[in-house]
Amino acid sequence: MAETREGVELSSLDGPLFDRAVLDGRGATKRDLVDYLDAVSHALIPAVAGRALSVVRVRPGQQPFMQKNLPKYAPDWVARTTVWAEASHREVHYPLCDDRRTLLWLANQRAVEYHPALIRAGERHATHLVLDLDPPEGDDFTHVVRAAMLIRRALDDVGLAGAVKTSGSKGVHIVVPITAVPLENSAAATRAIAARAEALDPAIATTAFIKADRGGKVFLDSTRAIGATVVAAYSPRIRPGLTVSFPVAWDDLEQVTPADFTVATAPGLIGSGDPWAAALPAPQELPAELVEHGHTIPVARVAAMHEGKRRKRAARG
Repeated sequence: MAETREGVELSSLDGPLFDRAVLDGRGATKRDLVDYLDAVSHALIPAVAGRALSVVRVRPGQQPFMQKNLPKYAPDWVARTTVWAEASHREVHYPLCDDRRTLLWLANQRAVEYHPALIRAGERHATHLVLDLDPPEGDDFTHVVRAAMLIRRALDDVGLAGAVKTSGSKGVHIVVPITAVPLENSAAATRAIAARAEALDPAIATTAFIKADRGGKVFLDSTRAIGATVVAAYSPRIRPGLTVSFPVAWDDLEQVTPADFTVATAPGLIGSGDPWAAALPAPQELPAELVEHGHTIPVARVAAMHEGKRRKRAARG
């Protein structure tokens, strides 16, 4: 029997959410997802509102897929923004999740993950820098924490502050709110912070974009810039334990693991508040020296592409 909330008809709530999804020792259901997103909507919506939203949907027995273009059957009341996609040479109509009704509709579509753009709809500047710390396969979270502290030191050295949250997967995201600057400058500053953190302890962290070059170190990913997205605070992840991306105080980072924050535990930790909004510092002006340094560092994806081609030519020769 269907259930209705906020005028949204919810279907198949007691069916399995996706294969191997486990919550509190039992198979997770679509109701678990809907109930969680509804419970934290007061905190999740501010993290995604006004931004082009990509979602990752999943169905039992099928592979997860990222959806950017709003389906034609979407209700007219779902707000949207149009973005030109240079890669595919077409307009993409992204949803804007600005209210509870839209969030419930997306949840009913089995949208598990929520990845907002770094840029607000209609604007041309990022509102924050993002450093994504990714450990090597099978590595201990302790190494991620040590790498995160390197980022914190690099930020402190240039007079900046950031907040940290688990990614909901294996790593963490460090987010630095900034005042309006050209997109190229925010991307450059992100590269410079990663490079400075790597230099503090190259035995722990690396900015090597090619996996084979990382040598078992934590990857400081500085490519979350310009047209990129990052999973929102409180967003669930498509993981067996239904972990969520969750804010952590810097002083508590050594005492937690990503598995501590799940669809089952997060609502009680959030309560009626918004710990992520509370943790974020006010927007900060980027130091000119940091931006200048970043412009001397090649864009990681571009450098990796050229290096890959060079290695292929060398192998053939």
